[in-house]
Amino acid sequence: MAIFRAVLVVVFFVAACAPAPEPVGAPAEDGSIPENESISVNDTGHAALARLDPALLAAVREAAVAAQASRGVELKVTSGWRSAEYQQRLFDQAVERYGSEKEARRWVQPPDKSKHVTGQAVDVGPTNAADFLIQHGADYGLCQAYANEMWHFELLTSRGGECPQPVGDPAG
Repeated sequence: MAIFRAVLVVVFFVAACAPAPEPVGAPAEDGSIPENESISVNDTGHAALARLDPALLAAVREAAVAAQASRGVELKVTSGWRSAEYQQRLFDQAVERYGSEKEARRWVQPPDKSKHVTGQAVDVGPTNAADFLIQHGADYGLCQAYANEMWHFELLTSRGGECPQPVGDPAG
């Protein structure tokens, strides 16, 4: 019985001294959104949206309202602003995955080149939301930037203007 009490005291002490886990769904300060997840365009408590360029965020929100009203499409954000440290981790992972910096840059830019780090790019989902923006994003100034990333949008034209052709990939 004494051993049981000693173990119970140790377990209680360890549990009491351990740092509190971050609440599920708590916004990440580095702008990260868990893979295969998304956030509402109105979740400004999340750094991924709170640190976006205000004009970009306004355009995305307006497009989201239109997508919902005209097609019943819920536009979500899968990535927005990213800290330089988070962007570097993504780039390092891409180098490991694709075997070289050259190949990695086809999908992920280093922090000094990424529009996500400056808050000037947003990735959207699901696919029907990206399709909506490809077709109607120019109405809000939003354009698909890269041909190989149908989800990546930037303000590349004025409202109602014409989007430039997407470049092949982030490497140019």
